[in-house]
Formats: sequence, C-alpha cells, structure tokens
Amino acid sequence: MDVVRRIAARGSELLLFAVTPPRLTVGPERAQEIADLTRKRLVPLSLDGLVLYDIDDESERNPEERPFPFLPTMDPADFLAEHLEDWNTPVVVYRAVGKYDESELRAWLEAQDADRALTVFVGASSRHLEPATSLVRAQELRAQARPDLLLGGVAIPERHTRRGDEHLRLVAKQEAGCSFFVTQVVYDTNAAKNLVSDYREECARRGLEPVPIVFTFSVCGSLKTLEFLGWLGVDVPRWIQNDLRSADDTLRASYEHALGAARDLIAYCRRVGVPFGVNVESVSIRRAEIEASVELAQELGRELHRS
Repeated sequence: MDVVRRIAARGSELLLFAVTPPRLTVGPERAQEIADLTRKRLVPLSLDGLVLYDIDDESERNPEERPFPFLPTMDPADFLAEHLEDWNTPVVVYRAVGKYDESELRAWLEAQDADRALTVFVGASSRHLEPATSLVRAQELRAQARPDLLLGGVAIPERHTRRGDEHLRLVAKQEAGCSFFVTQVVYDTNAAKNLVSDYREECARRGLEPVPIVFTFSVCGSLKTLEFLGWLGVDVPRWIQNDLRSADDTLRASYEHALGAARDLIAYCRRVGVPFGVNVESVSIRRAEIEASVELAQELGRELHRS
C-alpha cells in the first residue's frame, strides 16, 4: 500500500493514529463493539495508517505508584486479526519483544502480509528484566525470516536530553534494519528538535539517508493524565504544566499546546529536510480525551495538506 512504499522510499508527511487494544478481560462481543467504534471515529480522518500498541507492565522501569493501574490488554496482532480484519490502511503492529519467545515471534513475522502490516519492536522496559527475546535478537529474527516486512524503532527525545546519545541509538537501529521511527508523546519540542538535528548530522557523517521520524502527540484532559505522562517518562516542560494546572479547561489548553508543538516540528522537519510523520494517540480512555485526540488528528491532517 501507499504508506508502505512511501516509508520504504523514505517518504514523509504521514498521518497515523494509535490505539491501545481492549483489556484482556473483555469478551469477543465487546471487543468487536470497540473495534467498530474505533473504525467509525477514525475512517473520516483519511489516515495513512493505524498503530496498535502492545502494552507491557513497566513497573520495573518506574517503581513509583502508577497513576492508572496496569491492566493487561489483548495482543494487538489478535485484535487486528479478529476484530479489524477489514481495516483498509496499513497497520503498524507494536511487538514488546520481551514478552514473546523466538518461536512465537518468528511465527508471527512469517504470517504477515508486508503490503498491509508494519511493525515496531520495543525492547524490555528495564535492564533488570530477563526478556524472552532481546531487541537485538528480535531484529536478527526479522532479518532472517521477513526482511521485506518494514521494521520501525522507538525514538525517545527525553532520553537524548538526559544522555545525549539517542541519535546514535537511532543510527544503530537503522543499520539493524529500521525503516522508520516512532516517538513517545512529545511535549518538549526543543528535545525533539535536538534529536532530529543530531540524527541528521550523524547520518550525514556516515553517508546515510535519514528515515522518517513519526512524532506522537496527545491531549491531556486532567491532572491525573498529566501525572501519568510523567510516570511514562514524558517530559512536559514546567511552563506547560503550569498552564494546564491553572487552565479553566485543561483539555482545551492541552489541545492547543499539542497542536502548536506539532506545527513547530512539522515546520522544522520541512526546513531541515528530514522525512517525518505525525501520530496521534489518546493516553487516557476517557471519551472526552479520545474525541479531542480525533479532533487533533483531523486538524493535523489539514496541516499535512489533506482536504
């Protein structure tokens, strides 16, 4: 499909929307209702692709109390196959590779239609965990079993701020087969710009062509959601936190901040010539925040010159 070809050709200006599958305890009928509602909300957006997250317990990464309890969710591959089988754009299926042994991961890779599916491999959330399959081994399996299946990697601007080497991680992942990257939720545009700039310069030094970086944006409709973003490791600049805490309408204020951040990064990537995309998600399962995220995706579609 078009988005697959555009990523393979280092195309840019992609519009994606990310969804977390239903809870594992949800029955088949309710899961189908959720899938149908997702389809109804998202089809009018003219998306280039859908993202399905693979949620893992990250308590080892952050021992502080989770603002929202961890609830296991359906495997995104199962949710796609059983409830979204007629979805009409490519789907980026996340794989938290540490949860799957090599035989499971290989079987899934071999079963995919490379014209409809892409994947993002996510490593263990903590170095103290012993994964069933390491990120490096998962990349090797994909190279052996399905080199034609486009592979993406995670990009974390906040880690670049702390350590200064995230651009080197991106280059290493690119050399291991990644054709695109997807960030976690971006609120700190300076951190994201620094990462883009350093990645671009490193690619130039090595004679590599940059691959698309898909920036993720979301709204924050409550102080509890703001707290959860911090728990996830998202750096929300203090001035934005203060704005959200003092706003009469936190959801609308966060929408404006997310829209401004996205416009800023779109303009920057266009100026420096780094291929990019935009991904919108709702961190919360509250209906108002989901609908505001859909509105944000619709507006960003217009920013990307869609009618």
